[in-house]
Amino acid sequence: MNKITTIIGLSFAIFFLVGLATTLTRSMLIGFFDVLPVYILMILAISMMLYEAFFDKK
Repeated sequence: MNKITTIIGLSFAIFFLVGLATTLTRSMLIGFFDVLPVYILMILAISMMLYEAFFDKK
């Protein structure tokens, strides 16, 4: 049960972050290089969430 809720919570957070980044790239006034820091931070946040949820077992 704990794994299922972790996967559901992570999927909601990942969908939210990816949706935010794709919304920024749809704008005509914002170029790819303007959104590049958002993509980098999004990848870092998703990787930290996945690491903490599944690999950090102390």
